[in-house]
Amino acid sequence: MSLSSSLKSLLTVCVLAAFVASTVEESYKCVQCDQQCNEEKTCDSSHGCFSKKSEFNTTGLQPYTILQKGCSSSKCEPRAFSATLGVNHTYGYGYQCCQAEKCNKADFQVARKSSDPNGITCPACYNGEGATCQPTDLACKGEETKCLNFTGTVNDVVLLFGMGCATETACNLKDVETINYIKISTYCVGSSNGSPQLMSIISSILTALFLLKVLI
Repeated sequence: MSLSSSLKSLLTVCVLAAFVASTVEESYKCVQCDQQCNEEKTCDSSHGCFSKKSEFNTTGLQPYTILQKGCSSSKCEPRAFSATLGVNHTYGYGYQCCQAEKCNKADFQVARKSSDPNGITCPACYNGEGATCQPTDLACKGEETKCLNFTGTVNDVVLLFGMGCATETACNLKDVETINYIKISTYCVGSSNGSPQLMSIISSILTALFLLKVLI
């Protein structure tokens, strides 16, 4: 065999080896679960693994927590936010991403609200049965510096409505799936500081828009 042929053969082997190696690196296992995290699934590394947790707290009741893990169906985008709705309801959400073998195995906590007032006041209320509620003033705490309106829908039907204090990361969400397949959408303003009338007007406008969407 000539030197030229030997070099070509060596080059071919190197290219094939690199291809095989890159193919192996393109997938790894992620922990997959819906509450019970005892399964694994091979995922495309371009998407990565995810961990998602939603925690809804009502004063006097046990926290309601949903935990999901698995392979991202598309490019993973981390997100975390918290909100206080009315005087008795708090909500925390976390979505984490990683790209390594079973990197989503460990548990994590959603954002915890500080007990320190931040000087901001928002209209707040919560209705788990419809698209309106009567707001009262709520003193915001910690990093919850935005006044938030939110709706929760299933199949475009409004099931939940709330107002309150929230982190800036909770603003302007669109159809983010949370607990029990409920998709939330949000709108924020800076602070009411004693002006619930403005937020009531915004509330009415948002409610009308969502109801119009349902009817259409």
